[in-house]
Amino acid sequence: EATLDLAERRRIRSAIRELQRQELERDEETLASKRFRPECSSHRQYNKENWPLSRHLEEEQQAVLAALSEQLEAITSVEELTKLLRAAGEYEERKLIRAAIRKLRAKEIE
Repeated sequence: EATLDLAERRRIRSAIRELQRQELERDEETLASKRFRPECSSHRQYNKENWPLSRHLEEEQQAVLAALSEQLEAITSVEELTKLLRAAGEYEERKLIRAAIRKLRAKEIE
């Protein structure tokens, strides 16, 4: 709303400035707390609770990747490897398949 009273305008402006100052202080406090918060401790706490499960899943995934790598060494066709690559869902699986494709292509070039 428009007001013609200059004193009222001054009070409004000073109230707005005060609110902006408070907001800046809150933002600075938030940034400071994020900046100096040790992230690894919260990550450790989370992993501490889920450690047995995550360790079991990680070991299982390593076994699957080892079996896949043996299977990939037996394949000698880039087309077959490409089909496997398209069917693979996990990043690590795709990574192994791409490496096998690179090896086959390097052997073909030699």
